[in-house]
Amino acid sequence: MSEPNAPPPLSPTAKYLILFVAFFGWFFAGVHMSITSLVMRVAAADLLPAGASEGAIGEWFGWYVCAFLFGAAAGGYLFGLIGDRIGRSRAMATSICCYSIFSGLSYFAGDTWQLLALRFLTCMGIGGMWPTGIALLSEAWSGVARPILAGIMGTAANIGILCFASLTLFWFVTPGDWRWTMLVGACPILLGLISFAFVPESPRWLAAQKSDSSDEAVLAANKVGLGEIFRPPILKTTLFGILLGTIPLFGGWGVSNWAAAWSSEAGDTATASSAETPETDSGEDEQPDETPDPTLKSKFVISRSLPGSISSLLGGALAFYLGRKRMYFLLCVCAFVSAQMLFRLDNPRSDGFLFWTGALGFFSGFFFGWLPLCLPELFPTRVRSTGAGVSFNWGRIVTGIGVLASAAALREAFAGQYATVGQVTGFIYAVGMVAIVLAPPMSARQLDE
Repeated sequence: MSEPNAPPPLSPTAKYLILFVAFFGWFFAGVHMSITSLVMRVAAADLLPAGASEGAIGEWFGWYVCAFLFGAAAGGYLFGLIGDRIGRSRAMATSICCYSIFSGLSYFAGDTWQLLALRFLTCMGIGGMWPTGIALLSEAWSGVARPILAGIMGTAANIGILCFASLTLFWFVTPGDWRWTMLVGACPILLGLISFAFVPESPRWLAAQKSDSSDEAVLAANKVGLGEIFRPPILKTTLFGILLGTIPLFGGWGVSNWAAAWSSEAGDTATASSAETPETDSGEDEQPDETPDPTLKSKFVISRSLPGSISSLLGGALAFYLGRKRMYFLLCVCAFVSAQMLFRLDNPRSDGFLFWTGALGFFSGFFFGWLPLCLPELFPTRVRSTGAGVSFNWGRIVTGIGVLASAAALREAFAGQYATVGQVTGFIYAVGMVAIVLAPPMSARQLDE
């Protein structure tokens, strides 16, 4: 039985509107993830002085990946806190507008540093979309539907990645023509305005605010702050959530994106080779290696995101039925094997490259249906947005540090060899196997307080 002063429950139409905006807000975040993988190396090659080495280009690609990771982490903290203070709905709308506006401004970037700053600001909005959207969905829908909703949100970004990569099969991304992608990333500004105007607020959040505001002393004591989740009794939960979020994010960004850069380099090298080398009758076997393939990097992203779209949709449900820890361990094993096999190939034109890319995308995709289900349920209502945002985004910080280190190693120790960097960073999944075994027992928890 509901309390007399409790906000009225959401209508079915309101719930589906929340689902629609949250899904497409995270879908367009996936578009920006695809832009990072497909465009940033090409943009660096265009903005750097002519004749820049592959090591220098790769290092800047690493910096742009870090702009995504650090920007998203900062946005997760900021917008997660805003979501707990002023409401999930308004915070989600603001985050969508943030990544749309700064993406549009990125069209005018004149050098590598300007693009770096604008990508950081763009990705703050992307990072803010996840905790606010997940918190709003979790509180708007019943506990029965949550595993399904977790899968839907998990797959939204993968579908966005897939759609943008498919677009670049027909509209190539080249050093002379990449700025149009920034305008694509600005399109969801309309979605943000719709969210401001029509998306209702979470009844749970409204009820919590009404309860807190009934007593000024209680309100002052219960004011949400970032430091609260790093103090007992929530500290242990927060550290556990950070651990769970770090491994799959490091694996996704610290492993797969080096494969994206590897395939981008292979396509560009083939183009340069074919332009400089006269045609010969050396046989049909050698011809594919000399044929330009500006879509190679797009094929890589499609091969990764298509199976990932399916597995992320199922991740929440399988975690619910198979058990959190068991599933996490198995995913780490399979992703580790896939990463090692992928980077042991001779080059991205090898027959097995797209196969192992698909395998890595499939197994790593499950994590992103797993995380939306498990992270929000760890925290109480009043700090759920902040707690989930910190847990998810801390992985981005650790990953960003790892990418910076591997980008420097790419230029110095590994002489521009993307495969070597990818193979080394792939051992993060082995760390995940140990971490989940040592983690405390996990069990399903509902969101009722």
